[in-house]
Amino acid sequence: MARASRPDRLRRHWDRQAAGYDARMSRADRLLGDTRAWVCGQATGRVLEVAVGTGLNLGLYPASAALAGMDLSPAMLEVARRRADDLGRDVDLSVGDAQRLEFADASFDTVVCTFGLCSVPDDRGAVDEMVRVLRPGGLLLLADHVVSTSAPVRMLQALAELYTVPVENEHFRRRPFVHVQAAGLHVERHDRFSRGTVERLAARKPASA
Repeated sequence: MARASRPDRLRRHWDRQAAGYDARMSRADRLLGDTRAWVCGQATGRVLEVAVGTGLNLGLYPASAALAGMDLSPAMLEVARRRADDLGRDVDLSVGDAQRLEFADASFDTVVCTFGLCSVPDDRGAVDEMVRVLRPGGLLLLADHVVSTSAPVRMLQALAELYTVPVENEHFRRRPFVHVQAAGLHVERHDRFSRGTVERLAARKPASA
């Protein structure tokens, strides 16, 4: 029997997490303050949320935003659809891979990803894909847990990754900010807190080459 591909294994992992994901994140969100609202409140126009998960952000977007969301996990998306229905929010939700977005170049005014790049195998590739589908002059909004500015915390993160990376593909020592800069975007707003372990940013794609 053929061994399952990595995306298939990750999909099954997140499908298993779907039922209890909201409860787990409600505990984590207490440490993240207003990060989700900070990100979503800046979104305008046609908006894509990458790794939308169970749709925890859907109620935080401006009413004028036209929302689309994608995720690797069909089970997560089922929860997101129910949440969108409860909110009375029209959202175009689809299964997809953040590393290979199935959208045309320059399709969106805003691209959002909150606490998703930590579990994408190729996080730089995912950032490049987000930039690709973002229109010139559009806004990229990211938030994630990242490598700490504290040496003792970095040691703990490295120890945690001995388990979380091979078992859950969960990374604690990444820094999407670096990939955003490498892609040539202009960082307009940026915060880093909780000993540097949480970072959020708003970055503008150049209006022309």
